[in-house]
Amino acid sequence: MDRMPYNTLFLCTGNSARSVLAEATLNDLGRGRFRAFSAGSQPSGRVNPFALELLKQRGHPVDGVRSKSWDEFAAGPAKGAGAGHPGTPQMDFIITVCDNAAGEACPFWPGHPATAHWGVEDPAAVAGSDEDKRAAFLKAYSILRRRIDLLLALPLDKLDALDKTTRLKEIGKAP
Repeated sequence: MDRMPYNTLFLCTGNSARSVLAEATLNDLGRGRFRAFSAGSQPSGRVNPFALELLKQRGHPVDGVRSKSWDEFAAGPAKGAGAGHPGTPQMDFIITVCDNAAGEACPFWPGHPATAHWGVEDPAAVAGSDEDKRAAFLKAYSILRRRIDLLLALPLDKLDALDKTTRLKEIGKAP
């Protein structure tokens, strides 16, 4: 796993908000050290407009961001130990960002990536005014941004596989 970029997959059930926020943020801040992706077990098929609005306000590119199934990245029975769909990269890190996805039976991820849960409340579930929704998205983004900053600070080339998993899990506890 000591190759760059480090491929990172953020998982959530709907892949419309939290995982998309994390994907776009890590792709921007990772500056070539990381390639981030996002997916869902039951993708909504659309990215939440409040997520897109916030990402744009924060200066993160959103080109190509879309809601997609985790099947695009998993190895299927017919695919064996290879990657998912043709051209799909092997993941180094798999991070769930919602409690539902963390509790679901996940597909087989080729290459034994480090996994962790970074639970964040679902901003898309907030009812109320648009300002209430924007505040919820900002809160989720701020938590994810802090955790991504911690990930970026790790000396990954100096850590073994167990240390990477342990550190990834510790980051998930950060506020």
